[in-house]
Amino acid sequence: MLKDQDRIFTNLYGMHDRSLKGAQARGHWDGTAGILGKGRDWIVDEMKKSGLRGRGGAGFPTGLKWSFMPKQSDGRPAYLVINADESEPATCKDREIMRHDPHTLIEGALIASFAMQAHACYIYIRGEYIREKEALQAAIDECYDAGLVGPNACGSGWDFDVYLHHGAGAYICGEETALLESLEGKKGMPRMKPPFPAGAGLYGCPTTVNNVESIAVVPTILRRGGEWFAGFGRPNNAGVKLYAMSGHVNTPCVIEESMSISMKELIEKHGGGVRGGWSNLKAVIPGGASCPILPADLCDAAIMDYDGMRELKSSFGTACMIVMDQSTDVIKAVWRLSKFFKHESCGQCTPCREGTGWMMRVMERLVTGEAEVEEIDMLLSVTKQVEGHTICALGDAAAWPIQGLIRHYREEIEDRIKAKKTGRMGAMAAE
Repeated sequence: MLKDQDRIFTNLYGMHDRSLKGAQARGHWDGTAGILGKGRDWIVDEMKKSGLRGRGGAGFPTGLKWSFMPKQSDGRPAYLVINADESEPATCKDREIMRHDPHTLIEGALIASFAMQAHACYIYIRGEYIREKEALQAAIDECYDAGLVGPNACGSGWDFDVYLHHGAGAYICGEETALLESLEGKKGMPRMKPPFPAGAGLYGCPTTVNNVESIAVVPTILRRGGEWFAGFGRPNNAGVKLYAMSGHVNTPCVIEESMSISMKELIEKHGGGVRGGWSNLKAVIPGGASCPILPADLCDAAIMDYDGMRELKSSFGTACMIVMDQSTDVIKAVWRLSKFFKHESCGQCTPCREGTGWMMRVMERLVTGEAEVEEIDMLLSVTKQVEGHTICALGDAAAWPIQGLIRHYREEIEDRIKAKKTGRMGAMAAE
């Protein structure tokens, strides 16, 4: 159980004052100029030591990502772009930071931008986040008025501007290169990599794109030291993390906990347990809609970190769980996700444009049981033709939930098809 003194987000539930005065009273914006005074290399080294991995889902080491930015400028400006798009279904951790603890993000943006020699930072916020945008903009205005950002930010001699850009509600714009295209005023379509954003990102300039939580934890890590942060969780899975759970738990919540906590402990302690008791659990999607589903028997000993989820052939993602009890029709749940990915595909790559619709239509027939048993393997082979064959990861995201479903619930799918043919209830349904 994480101790209160080790929490980075001290106002996660909005119980305290979210203004600059309140944030400073809780220890934010404390000696920021001193941190900048230690220089770029010290900041990047400390971030590497902390073992922080990107909190947006991909889990790329943050310090390493920053070090890819050019050391000497070739005349082009550098940019930090913060991904506040958070459009992954069931993921709602960053919005808590933006509406209740926005100053952690702005201070983090200043330090991170300084570390990569960027004088400007763009925060790309999701179109549906109206109140969050207002809270964040109010916090940015306060910082300008107090001289914490703007010319000579915090009296450090570094000029820094932060801009808030409102998206228009497209899931694809959460992908870093599609986000950059959207910021430039173009259609949100992912770019080919290379070149990577660190070489040619926003307006063709060196750019780093980071998740909200990855940036918001930076000031505390640097104040308390990278070693402190690395002390939580297992090796290669360091730090504290915001977890969320929704669905069939008694108290859905967002909670800050140490990495590598067990899934069962998270659900029992913070989520108030599964509706109807642990034995009523049917499945969990561990980190946002694109992660393969895990059946109840694997959830007993599941460890919530990058490696723990990879061992179970799923992924840690954003650590925002969807918990499903026995009343759930998992086939229908995965169909609904396929419908979402089909709707949000930008249509640039043929496998994804055609494949997502195709997968959704087969899933539709599996839900009603009107398919043939052979179609299960055909569907699986189509997911393999989409996965790994697209510019961005949306193709993978559409394929993985279906692969997880077939891996763990094939019997249930077959049962439904047979029951439909014979008019009798299947063995799985009769349980």
